[in-house]
Amino acid sequence: MATDPVPSDPRPAADPVVRENDGAVARRRVLVTGSTGYIGGRLTPRLVAAGADVRVLVRSPGKLVDVPWAGDVEVVEGDLTDASTVRPAMEGVDVVYYLAHAMGGRGDFEAAEAEAAHTVADAAREAGVGRIVYLGGLHPEGELSKHLQSRKEVGDILLASGVPTVALQAGVVIGSGSASFEMIRHLTDVLPYMPAPKWVRNQIQPIAVRDVLHYLLGAADVPADVNRTFDIGGPDVLRYGQMMNGYALEAGLKQRPIASLPVFTPWLASQWVNLVTPVPRALAVPIIASLQYDCVVHENDIDQYVPAPAEGLLRYRQAVRLALQREKDGEVETSWQDSSVSGAPSDLLPSDPDWSGHIVYTDDRETDSTAPPEELWKVVESIGGENGWYSFPLAWAARGWMDRLVGGVGLQRGRRSRSTLRAGDALDWWRVEKIERGHLLRLRAEMKVPGGAWLEMTVTPREGGGSHYRQRAVFFPQGLGGRLYWFAILPFHGVIFSGMLERITATAERDAAAASHGDDLPGGQAAREARVTADDGPGGSAAGS
Repeated sequence: MATDPVPSDPRPAADPVVRENDGAVARRRVLVTGSTGYIGGRLTPRLVAAGADVRVLVRSPGKLVDVPWAGDVEVVEGDLTDASTVRPAMEGVDVVYYLAHAMGGRGDFEAAEAEAAHTVADAAREAGVGRIVYLGGLHPEGELSKHLQSRKEVGDILLASGVPTVALQAGVVIGSGSASFEMIRHLTDVLPYMPAPKWVRNQIQPIAVRDVLHYLLGAADVPADVNRTFDIGGPDVLRYGQMMNGYALEAGLKQRPIASLPVFTPWLASQWVNLVTPVPRALAVPIIASLQYDCVVHENDIDQYVPAPAEGLLRYRQAVRLALQREKDGEVETSWQDSSVSGAPSDLLPSDPDWSGHIVYTDDRETDSTAPPEELWKVVESIGGENGWYSFPLAWAARGWMDRLVGGVGLQRGRRSRSTLRAGDALDWWRVEKIERGHLLRLRAEMKVPGGAWLEMTVTPREGGGSHYRQRAVFFPQGLGGRLYWFAILPFHGVIFSGMLERITATAERDAAAASHGDDLPGGQAAREARVTADDGPGGSAAGS
């Protein structure tokens, strides 16, 4: 079957700079909800740069500890469904950005989203807020998927709040780390031939993430009598198949033959996406559900209030090119992975004295190393993703696939940066719960297990030189299934965790030796490449890919 033609984009990629809308938010008190998400995490520092006095409302302030802009904003802990925390956050606020959405929500997520919207609407009205800016989704008229309908309902609630509201409606957002971009990227990279659902023929109007941010910033300055929705989209209207092949051309790949098959239901397509991309089933379902419709811009009225950037909106292939370059340079600012995983454990690891009276299983190992603490820490902080887990890659890969088969996140999420981590980062099937740079890394498992699981690594200086490395796995079983699970995998721990201990310290010692001879690469890359060849054998480097 012939591939869809892809519109060319002869313009050079724009310099990835912030488009300024200083007049819209300068010297205003702004409240951002959803600041730990993909869009909110990018909008917040731009609001700060534009001169706004920014306050963020988050459920887990610890997720913002390591973001570069944390010290420039006021962080308020709260829940959007809890009026007692939302009302104080609204005090003195001029503009509220509503960017929270339960994309991967389960159960009655529609009721939860409606409740949160009502809580925010009521609190904003009572506090005398001057403007609400909401980001929803493009949609046609008529019957919608549950997630699109929920987004529309949230917008309707805010528009009826009595507070002037701008509800921007965007389609597929293209940028480094966006879930839609990652889905396109991995489907195209992995599959030389794409048997696809019939929705690959639907019309879609993607928009670059930087253009979404441009409109969000500008929306704060829309006149007070404006209370309505606005469609926003890029200049290209494409089929999903064209988007895949546009990505292929920018990535240096051949265009993919695509066959539209009516047997692919949304549910079946989400299982397919879950297996071949890092996007988990819980997130793939709403994305695919939204692709069942033609999602295009029906009006361009936003241009009357927020003019497009002087150089114009980015073309689709230009946005792809920029996203690929950002990922190549390791400069992914935010990612869909930053959002919490629906159904994943969220409780913090209790301190050791709190374990009294509870069943808990641990695997505790430690050793001394001749490597300086700073070299050992580099290895610890770079663990996972493309760098692997330093032990039995086949076992890690198999466990990742098992998790994917039951709808978990698996190993395919990788990591935001190859060499650095921060609190809240996704790391394969783990989440960085706590990091004390140079000393402690604590990971909380987000795979599907009958209980709560943590992996903790600590580095301390050793008297007389060198360092001491401690590695501890902690598991709180849930019911009989949790106990049986622990004992079923116990035989593998001796191989996996002892291998990790030995290879992490050995890699650090090699890095230190390479550095002393002046041939080290950033993060000990030279020694790590040697480790993959010497220790892991075929497939070793794919342990976390």
